[in-house]
This record gives sequence, C-alpha cells and structure tokens, in this order.
Amino acid sequence: MFTPVMDANAFGGIPATLPAEDPRRRVLHDEVHARPPARIRMPALVVYVAVVHDGVDRAQELAHLRRLPGQDGLTEADLQGNFRRLRCPPGFTVKWERHTEFTRYSLVQPLQPEMGLDAREPELLPHLMVSREWLAGIPGRTICAIKLAMVTGDLSEPVAVLARARHWFGDQPVVASVLGQQGHSMVVTDFRVRPCGFERMLVVAPPGTSETRAGRISARLLEFETYRMMALLGLPVAKALVGPLADAERRLARLTADMESKASSDQALLDDLVGLAAGIERAIAENGYRFAATRAYDRIVSQRIAELRERAVPGTQTISEFMQRRLAPAIATVASTEQRLVALSERIARTSALLRTQVDIAREEQNRQLLEKLTRGQELQLQLQTTVEGLSIAAISYYVISLVLYGAKALKSAGVPLHPELTAGALMPVVLWGVWRMTRRIHARLHGQTQSRALRSPLA
Repeated sequence: MFTPVMDANAFGGIPATLPAEDPRRRVLHDEVHARPPARIRMPALVVYVAVVHDGVDRAQELAHLRRLPGQDGLTEADLQGNFRRLRCPPGFTVKWERHTEFTRYSLVQPLQPEMGLDAREPELLPHLMVSREWLAGIPGRTICAIKLAMVTGDLSEPVAVLARARHWFGDQPVVASVLGQQGHSMVVTDFRVRPCGFERMLVVAPPGTSETRAGRISARLLEFETYRMMALLGLPVAKALVGPLADAERRLARLTADMESKASSDQALLDDLVGLAAGIERAIAENGYRFAATRAYDRIVSQRIAELRERAVPGTQTISEFMQRRLAPAIATVASTEQRLVALSERIARTSALLRTQVDIAREEQNRQLLEKLTRGQELQLQLQTTVEGLSIAAISYYVISLVLYGAKALKSAGVPLHPELTAGALMPVVLWGVWRMTRRIHARLHGQTQSRALRSPLA
C-alpha cells in the first residue's frame, strides 16, 4: 500500500500531495497580487507623484518614508516587495511602488466638501495631510504629478455634468469620457501642468460607487498617464539622433559613390566605413534600451486606455482620441528613428561586405601576378639549372677522363703496353654516358621523394 511522503515544506504537517515545490513558484504566483488597487472611499483626493529613481536606492526611499507620521518603525524588509501601503494618522494612506525605472507615491485622503463638483478651480494643495516639504523631498526626478479628485454626482446627464466640471478646471478646454459600458463614471482632465507642477483630473461617479471600483478607476487613470510620460522619454532621444543619422546617411552615400568610382583607396574607404559603423553601433547600444522601453510603455498605455471602455460626451474629445492625435506621432517618430538606425547599420554592413569583396578580388589579382612572376622565375631557374647540369656533366667527365689518362700513363710506366691518349679518347664516350646516366638517376630519385612527401602532406 502506498504511503504518502511527508514534505519538509508541507504546511501544518499535512502530507505532501505534490512534488517538491520550485522555490520560485510562490513569488511568481503572488505577482498578480503584488500591486492591488487601493480601496478609495469617495469623495477623495489622490495626490500622485512618479519619480525617475536613477541613482536613488531603497535606503534613500526608506529614509523618506520614515518621515511620514507613524512610520518610524519602517524597515528595509518592508520594502523588499516593491510595494507598500502605509496608513498614516490622521486618516490618510500612502502607497509606495518601485518599478524598473521609476517609483510611484500615491497619497489618498478625504476630499473637503467645498472642493466638490461645483467648486471653481479649487486649491487642493493647502489641504494636504502631508507637508509640501515631504512631497518636495521625494528622492528622484519628477516625471509625472497628478491631483486626482474623485467626487460623487448624477451621471444621467453627462453634458450637464461636463459643464459643471469645466468650472472646476477654470473653464479651460478639457478632455472627457464616460467610462464603462454602463457609464459607471466620468473622467475630465485638461492634460496641462500647472504652475505648482501638478496635472489635474476629476472623476465623477454615482453615490453608490464601491470603494474597489473607485480604486480601480484611480489606478487606470494614474497608470496610463505615467506610462505615457515614460513612453515619451524616447522622443528627445529620437529627435537628437535625427541630425547625426542624416549625416551618417550622407557619409555612407558618399563612400559608396567613391567606392564605385574608385576615387579613394580601398584602405581609406575601409577606415571610413569602420568609423561610421562604430558610431552607428554605439548609438544603437546607447539608445536600444530606451527605444525598447518606449514600445513597452506604449503598449501598456494602449491597454490601460482600452480598459477604460470610453464613451464620448457630445462635443468633447475622449482620452483615446486625444492620445491618438498627440501620442501616436511621437511614438511613430521614435519607431522610425529606431528603424533608421537598424537599416543604416544593415546598409553599412552590406557596403562593408561589398568593399571586402572588392579588396579580395584586388588581392587575388595581385596574388595571380605574383604567382606569374614566380612561375617565370622558376622557369628561368630551371633553364639555368639545366645549363649548369650540362656544364656539370662536362666538368665531371673531364675530371674522370683525366683520372683515366693518369691511370693509363701509370700503367704504361709499369710496362703495360698501353697508349694513354688513345685509351682516354676511347673511354671518353663511355665516361660521358655514365656521368649523364648517374645524373638522371639522381634526378629520378629526388623527384620520387618529392612526390611521396606531397602525398603524405595533410594539405594534399
């Protein structure tokens, strides 16, 4: 009978019914609950600040959060999850969220009755429950700051509600939408940064709106505006690259023309191409992350706007229409600049390959001419060697015949009846043939050894 194995990580001593758990499972599973939206009781004021935290560590953010009322005991462990909601006396909450490039701070507090829908451009900052010094001391550089007022009102007449909301914005041109298929709320904003540094948004919802729905509406509005600003960080980079890209494209066209007309040496062309390629690759390396982040942030903006499920208020632009006309051209500029960088890099690579081919062809021609010179030299050397060998045969034969002559004279002196000169002359053909034959055998043996080494060579 099978007995269940007790897992050391089993909770409460319950026998394990699964294999050993991957240590990453809980973290990955809980990611969907990592940043829950706030529960907002209307009417409420949400003061939101997003800062780029380049060069800012968690210790600095922790020290700043400890300055909030009642947060002296906050520890580094409390900020390890990149999300923390703090309840502070006398009745407000602060939500801290750290992302890859920025940190968000959201303060939620009750909204004063005199700042409701019928107010005319009310002053909100004097009624904050945190000091302006605390807001100004947030570590980082502000990328987005919004004052979001959430009030109750009857949405049966959206046009009338919008007219009242215009007074709230000082009768400035506004953008407005009814949110949700059933029209659960209305959002009004002018997308303008006021002298205090904040944008303004106004949400009007029926009195029975739940706290969770109010929290979700707030989260979507604040997120799409933050990600819109983060997406636009790529626009200054793209504009700064327009001039250098145009110069690089002209340089490449000039180099290609010089290569075609052979107006410059291959080495000079190659040096210019290498310098041009290095500059483009450096631009891609320095700005590739920014362009990729712009694409990612733009997708999030589109998702958040789609989640609003907007309906138009007659005579007023919706948020999606406003974004389509203002944000889309900027994102298109960033995308086209990125494509120009990549296309220019590819064109430089093709030009470099063409130049290398041209250099290889020229080198092969030089090698062919050099081989022809070597071949002619070898032929002359062979002719000279043949002449020298003929002379060598004659010389060797002369010395051999001289030895024969001396030997015949010695034999004649010893009494042998020989005529030395006749004997040497008679043996002369034999000596010449013998020396020639010996030379041919040496040549044949050397030629055979050369062929044998060539066959054994790994390059044969």
